[in-house]
Amino acid sequence: MIKVSFPRLPLAMMIAAMGTAAHGETTLSTVEVIDSTPLPGIGIERDRVPANVQRSRDIGEGGPVVSNMTRDLNGVTINEVQGNPYQGDINFRGFTASPLLGTPQGLSVFVDGIRVNEGFGDVVNWDLIPQSALQDITVVPGSNPLFGLNTLGGAVSLRTKDGRNNPGTELEVSGGSFGRWTIGLAHGGSDDTFDWFIAADSFREEGWRDHSPSDVQHLFTKLGWRNEYSDLSLSINYANSDLIGNGLLPDSMYDDEREQVFTHPDQTRNRLGQIALTGNHWLNDNNQLTARMYWRNVRTRTLNGDGNDDYSGPADESGVLNRTATDQYALGFTGQWTHYADAHQLTAGVSHDRTRAGFIQTAQEGDLTEDRGVDADGNPVELENSLYGRTRTTSVYLTDTFNLSETVALTGSARYNRTRVINEDRLVPTYPNLDGDFTYHRVNPAVGVTWQVAPTMGFYASYNEGNRAPTPIELGCADPANPCTLPNALAADPFLKQVVAKTIEFGLRGAQGDAFNWNATLFRTTNHDDILFVGTSTSAGYFTNFGKTRRQGLELGLSGRHGQFDWRAGYTWLDATFQSEACLMAESNSSAGSYSQCGADEIRIKSGDRLPALPRHALKLGLDWKPTDSLRIGTNVQAFTSQLVRGNENGKHDENGEIDGYTIFNLDADWTFSKGWTVFGRINNVFDTEYETAGALAENVFNANGQFITDPNDWEDERFVAPGAPRSAWIGLRYRFGG
Repeated sequence: MIKVSFPRLPLAMMIAAMGTAAHGETTLSTVEVIDSTPLPGIGIERDRVPANVQRSRDIGEGGPVVSNMTRDLNGVTINEVQGNPYQGDINFRGFTASPLLGTPQGLSVFVDGIRVNEGFGDVVNWDLIPQSALQDITVVPGSNPLFGLNTLGGAVSLRTKDGRNNPGTELEVSGGSFGRWTIGLAHGGSDDTFDWFIAADSFREEGWRDHSPSDVQHLFTKLGWRNEYSDLSLSINYANSDLIGNGLLPDSMYDDEREQVFTHPDQTRNRLGQIALTGNHWLNDNNQLTARMYWRNVRTRTLNGDGNDDYSGPADESGVLNRTATDQYALGFTGQWTHYADAHQLTAGVSHDRTRAGFIQTAQEGDLTEDRGVDADGNPVELENSLYGRTRTTSVYLTDTFNLSETVALTGSARYNRTRVINEDRLVPTYPNLDGDFTYHRVNPAVGVTWQVAPTMGFYASYNEGNRAPTPIELGCADPANPCTLPNALAADPFLKQVVAKTIEFGLRGAQGDAFNWNATLFRTTNHDDILFVGTSTSAGYFTNFGKTRRQGLELGLSGRHGQFDWRAGYTWLDATFQSEACLMAESNSSAGSYSQCGADEIRIKSGDRLPALPRHALKLGLDWKPTDSLRIGTNVQAFTSQLVRGNENGKHDENGEIDGYTIFNLDADWTFSKGWTVFGRINNVFDTEYETAGALAENVFNANGQFITDPNDWEDERFVAPGAPRSAWIGLRYRFGG
């Protein structure tokens, strides 16, 4: 939910018509609403939304955005595959938003209504989101068609600050474990007509694992103008990052030293430039027009030191430096009309988005060094692929919330998506090459009902559908006979079907002011023609349509306030399973080759087998204590049960096919010790628990001491894991004036 104060006269008149006038005067109050589409319009009252919408508390000094989501939002888990605070895989109800190519993407992510799933692979670069400018995070669950492509399991909406609601100047600096230093500056202000906001921040750390420094900078500005009936907002977002994420580590090396890395470097450099213009205009008391235009450019460069997949003996070079260069441009427009009259609230809109991406990949063979880097000096750099991909999506959507009575509301929605994906091979001009031209289209419906059973309890139920079209990278890497070293190699590949998700959800919720809030939700989402990435080695694999997968479960949430204490608790049971049978490549699984229907390096997946990388049970507890108005002390606990590692999708691997469950405790506090001055700090993983957040089965080319084994016959299959960060602590100082 989003708490919004509506200041404009026409909307105030509308609220008065809804019964908020008192004693003959129009009374403006804070209305608890959510945005029903990515584009802001007249919000829907939370009690009339047929879903368990969640909103995080204000983004503060809790670390990168993925940390805030994991801490505050029920049902959200994280796989720290890269071991970098900006490169985590966020899972919600069994669906993922990840910066890593090859991860099945199932969540749409928006910043101020602009979709930030990149067109080339639907990945989400968390490092490009302006951390110090964020106001809040809202998660809308289910396959809500109004949020467009990739909304299979939910939509994540991040909202930035503006000068009218965030006046004053704030300077913040912090430092602590892993050589981490952050500094941020924000300033906002307004007059009767204009408002302005600017935020800049810098993040640097050495990392807790070997060879793992990272550097991230953001600059965000927003300028607004308004009069009695209209407003405009222009925002400019720039980000620059240099991230090192050194991935999974085999058990034999993990047991010796958790801080070491398998091979290095694993470097990703991103640069973002974005401009967005948003406008609202009230035609009259009951009709509002909203429009947004944006331009977005993301430049990505990667450098990966890997083992050489072509190595067959001492005569071959053992390592390879894989480099990629990706330049993506996105341009889009959305227009929306909202009409409020009597018992109806109707919204209709149209959008068009287009992206183009140039992708180049090279390989340079070399020798693995003693610390598992790659020495390729003097060796030629070979061009492996050059691809130009374009995606164009046009959508039309409609939603109507109809108040059947004072306590019952019915919502119906539909969205038509048409997506065209074009690949052009710039390296190989003739077949077989990467050329392709595919068109996908679908109408996705939704229907829901809410019933305020009593003043303190409500019921809701909904059914909705969403779709995701394959991306250029997926269409360029879909042949089992030609696996890709993502994002480093592509081959001529077959057609992939679009994914269609169908969700049903129902639940109860209630509140007694701020003293006690609760919700209980049951949900089920079934994916048809799901796209999975099937690994064939530690770095290679291919995309394929699998058939059906299903995520179903239960969410329970409690929160309240009592005297000096704020508390919250959330529990999620998730049953995420395959619902079709198939053979998947998994040569490191001990059961590979034992199925007559499958090949020598394949395993058999049957209906009911668990999806990997997802815990079945998740529990989150939080408590804030404010003994005085100036002091707050908080703690939160996150507990997760075991999960299958990738490569053990059939659950038949005879040893170490899972990672254990874990529990971590965190502390944080802030103290305003003088006017405008606040000191804050936090301790993560207070008890220094050793845990892992993800894993995979793969072949290890090193011995327990990390030395390369020259004879491939002596290489062994092992479980690889993503080590969780050890205990860490940071302290910072914030000064705020002029607010």
